[in-house]
Amino acid sequence: MALIVESKFNRVDKHKKNVHEEVESTYSIFTANSGEKYIQIDTYGKSDREIPGKVSQSIQINKTMAKELLKLIEHEFNL
Repeated sequence: MALIVESKFNRVDKHKKNVHEEVESTYSIFTANSGEKYIQIDTYGKSDREIPGKVSQSIQINKTMAKELLKLIEHEFNL
């Protein structure tokens, strides 16, 4: 599980430009004990993995990071 925060979110130029295989994913929204709201995205990996249905990766973002991601998405996709 990983919490993505603005201060540790940096662009890296990759030489490899392959698109990953599609996997099942879900999202949930929750409010922490601090009162801050979060979005959590979970991916479940390939269907042939050792433990099917087990969460493979999770990322969490708060409102500040959501704003940063919105700016990035709007810029990169010309929205």
